[in-house]
Amino acid sequence: MLGATLAELRDEGLLRSSVLSGATVAVKEAVLPFSRFPEVDPALGPEMRSTGEVMGIDVTFGRAFHKAELASGTDLEPEGTVFLSLADGDKPAGLVVAKRLRELGMGIVATEGTARYLANFDLPVDSVVAKVHELRDDADAAPAADDTPETAVDLISSGKVTLVVNTPQGRGGRTDGEQIRKASVLHGVACVTTISAALVVVQGLTEQRGHPLNVRSLQELHAG
Repeated sequence: MLGATLAELRDEGLLRSSVLSGATVAVKEAVLPFSRFPEVDPALGPEMRSTGEVMGIDVTFGRAFHKAELASGTDLEPEGTVFLSLADGDKPAGLVVAKRLRELGMGIVATEGTARYLANFDLPVDSVVAKVHELRDDADAAPAADDTPETAVDLISSGKVTLVVNTPQGRGGRTDGEQIRKASVLHGVACVTTISAALVVVQGLTEQRGHPLNVRSLQELHAG
């Protein structure tokens, strides 16, 4: 933008902090005010909805990401139970997510298809939840039973899950996903809707565990 490369600018006197160079990672995150509009689907579209940006800086990518999420208003809990609902194309990577969650000692609940896939790799879930649209269709056909299974929306609203990973596909999946995302916003539960985001989240949880959160000012980072 300035008509010169970074190397040329450094030759002209642009300083690079020895603390930041190669020793830390910075992660920038957009701030999305969905908590102010709980009835709006928080799924991102092509339009810009950010009201600001924050940055997390730490010695590893995962820990910097964890800080950026915390600064943007998303508190990623390193314990509790995670709800998984994965599109077929995301299930192989979702297996990695599930394994890392188990390594962290976290519980897992999932929809039937996701639970069946994980079980094929000797990774059973703690419980299987029903899909929202399936229960609605059943309710239209017959009176509700006392033993009606819980849905992800039920788990979120009752505070039984601390993280939602939902990568839906198909018409029913999109309908369920919208209700799940809205419930997550309404009840303050962290929610990711892509498998790449889920992988980064578990990396952040893993790298942050056992390390107390430390905060340094930009002046401290650039000193010397």
